[in-house]
Amino acid sequence: MLSHDRVWAAIDALAERHSLSVSGLAKRAGLDSTAFNKSKRQSPDGRLRWPSTESLAKIIDATSSSLEEFMALVRNQAPEGDALPMQRSTVPLLGIAQAGAGGFFDDAGFPVGQGWDLIELPVGTREGTYALQVQGDSMMPVYRDRDVLIVDPGAPVRKGDRVVVKTTGGEVMAKVLARRNAREVELHSINPEHPVRVLATTDIEWLARIAWASQ
Repeated sequence: MLSHDRVWAAIDALAERHSLSVSGLAKRAGLDSTAFNKSKRQSPDGRLRWPSTESLAKIIDATSSSLEEFMALVRNQAPEGDALPMQRSTVPLLGIAQAGAGGFFDDAGFPVGQGWDLIELPVGTREGTYALQVQGDSMMPVYRDRDVLIVDPGAPVRKGDRVVVKTTGGEVMAKVLARRNAREVELHSINPEHPVRVLATTDIEWLARIAWASQ
């Protein structure tokens, strides 16, 4: 049986699956950026609001998903009546340029050391998760200057995922994983003006999935 909380939680999950905030998901679908905000989920008098069928159709189309996939997200939410995980988490934050400077990560891409800035997120995060702040326009149009990327080094990485990659030369970049084998990794650019990169696996220090982005 459908419930208000499960449908909205499925929208949240769809956004997270595509490394977007709910505002970013709405904008990608051509909707008002506030369409899925928490404040829009109930009226001022406390009545529950449901997303429109048109908005659901648009986000399913914008993410190249299907109705069946969306309904699977609805079914995978916590049982009706359970509280959704909305506790705030504090994670380390640094800039892309800092990330390339060295000394901030171990060999697996987990943050180490002290002196981090911190950022508070309205979602649960796993241990080892951290935030990178975009600097400049090299990741446009998907990620803009000062957007924050939430990186989860412990998450499995699959073809088509958006990832942060650090090379042994200290370069840090956000890309889309197109192909990976024992010898090389093919990375497609988020910015269409930037070329495809093919790197030898020996030239990659670490690769981690972008789990979420503030936009």
